[in-house]
Amino acid sequence: MMSTPMAKRACLLFPISGALLLFLFCLDLTVGGVTIPLSNVWRALTGGDCPEQERLIIVNIRLIKGVVAIFAGAALAVSGLQMQTLFRNPLAGPYVLGISSGASLGVAILMLAAPTLGLTGAVAQFGVAGAAWIGASSILIVIAAIGHRIKDIMVVLILGMMFSSGVSAIVQILQFLSKDEALKSFVIWTMGSLGDVTTSQLWILIPAVVIGLFLGIVAIKPLNLLLFGEEYASTMGLNVGRSRKILFLSTTLLAGTVTAFCGPIGFIGLALPHVARMMFNTADHRVLVPGCILVGGVTMVVCDILSKAFLLPVNAITALIGIPVVVWVVVRNSRS
Repeated sequence: MMSTPMAKRACLLFPISGALLLFLFCLDLTVGGVTIPLSNVWRALTGGDCPEQERLIIVNIRLIKGVVAIFAGAALAVSGLQMQTLFRNPLAGPYVLGISSGASLGVAILMLAAPTLGLTGAVAQFGVAGAAWIGASSILIVIAAIGHRIKDIMVVLILGMMFSSGVSAIVQILQFLSKDEALKSFVIWTMGSLGDVTTSQLWILIPAVVIGLFLGIVAIKPLNLLLFGEEYASTMGLNVGRSRKILFLSTTLLAGTVTAFCGPIGFIGLALPHVARMMFNTADHRVLVPGCILVGGVTMVVCDILSKAFLLPVNAITALIGIPVVVWVVVRNSRS
């Protein structure tokens, strides 16, 4: 059972966060190259009388982008929370196992290596999202295989970082050898985007994220036990190996899917778990997991609004929001 003060705080903050998310989502649909009144947004969504051009903009572009922002924010925040708890490291994030580097390698092979080697036709069938997903999954399979043999989770963390650095080096080599046009396309992909997801891709992204979030909810009790370390969790009867696999799979589905469709979006998974802990004033994952879902959704919708208002890449906005939080975490930990 949750303590009474924590339960009261959660009962207050959850509906407020939910209402704020709904408000920001509606606001997001009005903001863009063409400002659309909220009344016309409502008419477009409910089938009322609305200019056809505005209806097409809302339904075919902004609605999809807003939904992607919510799911991407929730996915990255929850996956970051899982990695920070599993590795007992406040600076761990969803990309700590090499997901971002693997996705970048897949896209680099598609955009940079394939044209140089004359394999464009053979590789293009995967698309950017497919290439990113294959690259991210390949790295995670290697890390999971190593993690199955190695019991020390910190060794897994170090190996993941080494794999990430090695893959990043390969990507840099491909960038150095590529042509200007291909290099520009790749750099734009690394900036992240919430607007490249099509309607058909949305039906892949949403189920993958929902399954990942479901696994995150299933792992709430193991996460609470892992707060005290794997040895303690094991003495309490937790199957640490199975729990680790569930968390790896959940993170792969959450961070891997978002990276595949939206590019490597930084700082959200690293910073927002700390924001949730500060807001709800607890380390209990029964509160933090749904809290991260709401905080992640709210933050990414805000980032989408700001990126459209100032015509900036979404990664620039997430960095400006996330860096102060990370600095605060580092300073606080250095004082403790």
